[in-house]
Amino acid sequence: MTGSFDLKNTLIGYVLVVQEFTFLCSRAIAGLFRPPWYVREMVLQIDRIGVGSLFIVVLTGMFTGMVLALQGAVQLEPYGASMYVSRLISTSVVRELGPVLAALMIAGRVGSGIASEIASMQVTEQIDALRAEGTDPIQKLVTTRLVACLLMIPVLTIIANGIAIFGGWLVARLYLGIDSYFYWTWAFEAIRQRDIVLGLVKPTVFGFIIAMVGCYAGFYTKGGTVGVGVSTTQSMVSSSILILASDFLLTKLFMAFP
Repeated sequence: MTGSFDLKNTLIGYVLVVQEFTFLCSRAIAGLFRPPWYVREMVLQIDRIGVGSLFIVVLTGMFTGMVLALQGAVQLEPYGASMYVSRLISTSVVRELGPVLAALMIAGRVGSGIASEIASMQVTEQIDALRAEGTDPIQKLVTTRLVACLLMIPVLTIIANGIAIFGGWLVARLYLGIDSYFYWTWAFEAIRQRDIVLGLVKPTVFGFIIAMVGCYAGFYTKGGTVGVGVSTTQSMVSSSILILASDFLLTKLFMAFP
């Protein structure tokens, strides 16, 4: 009896989490279509998320492309096709590795930062103070961060993709001795319009996940200052799992429509 009762409470808890998360998402999206829009706060968040994450995204893209070039050349060498490594790099990066790795790195930096910032405001009653002043905290804190993530994460993903292909060229040219013209020709030849669309849809979805999971973890923080650390960790773990799961679902969805 006790075990079934605990299971029932656990299931009810999961349902409540989904309900609260859906409610927060609906209110954040609704804030996009009614004033005030807090443009100054949006610009600040765009700077924090976009410019602040640029360095880590560039490093991630560079080393991803270099590793792909090394491993790809090893796998293609027995077939005498190591000169086509640029096709492997460009398609792998644009379709999968670029969006996913960039989103995971941004989730670690941005998502956890959003969660800790809002959680700190929650435990110090700053959010209650905003409500007392007549300000909608969801529209000011959540909607602005959602817009910033939706705008900047696709841009950061494009930068990561370009840097990854460039990193692959460095290894291909300096280590493998592949002609630069041959490398870049096959790199762009391999990319299809479908790959570009998928490579932009994924980071947009990932941006929504990072923003909303971080804001949800912050808004529903409990337990004082100890809860801030718990919310930050929860945001990072939940965002990473949802990014990987949604990546699989989006890839499967696009494969269903050739």
